[in-house]
Amino acid sequence: MIIIPARLESTRLPKKVLCDLGGLPMIVRTAQNAQRVDEVVVACDDEEIMQVCKAHKIASVLTSKSHCSGTDRCAEAANILGLKSDSVVLNLQADEPFVESSVLETLLSLTKRSNAFLHTLAKVISTDEIADINLVKVVINANKQALYFSRLGVPYARDGVDSQICNTYPYLGHLGLYGFTKQCLDEFCALPQSPLENIEKLEQLRALYHGKSIALEIVETKSLGIDTKDDLLKAQHYVRTTYM
Repeated sequence: MIIIPARLESTRLPKKVLCDLGGLPMIVRTAQNAQRVDEVVVACDDEEIMQVCKAHKIASVLTSKSHCSGTDRCAEAANILGLKSDSVVLNLQADEPFVESSVLETLLSLTKRSNAFLHTLAKVISTDEIADINLVKVVINANKQALYFSRLGVPYARDGVDSQICNTYPYLGHLGLYGFTKQCLDEFCALPQSPLENIEKLEQLRALYHGKSIALEIVETKSLGIDTKDDLLKAQHYVRTTYM
């Protein structure tokens, strides 16, 4: 199952999950896109989102407004839905409306075959994107497990970034998708919040702080995450040129 946590109020772009994308609210476009791969439920924190989902025949549940992360919201939704402990749950961010089906299928496959605690995805990014603090970077080891996530450009190239460095160790941008078993999802949410996640505002650092493994696959994607007004304008242009 794919669960999409949807919070009405967001700091950088108010009510962004309801912003219009080619005649559809963002949350609806994200959910409809994900339905090509698996069953989808939106975990809402507000009745306004639920009513939008209902109007477009998207399954949804109402969760607490007090959650600190989307994963915490997913866990409550999974418990409301009564999912079994070995159920595979994909956590898809509401502001990722253009994720390709092949990308979701890659994450689903990884979650089913790997015994890691948490599963996620990344893409190779350009040197121009390394300094973008809205694009989260991830450093991995030889077994494609995450070592660290940061909004800063990691690894830091002391002598400057050049083609040789990028060929040896490509810079990776994290995609906001996670795969859990229901059991690991509950365990994640029972872990104390970590100082790292509070500093970087990245919930996945909670798992690393507590010594949990995060398996990762590198994918190719043209998906656009939407965090700011500029991102929204780019997404609206993408919809106009791709879907209309």
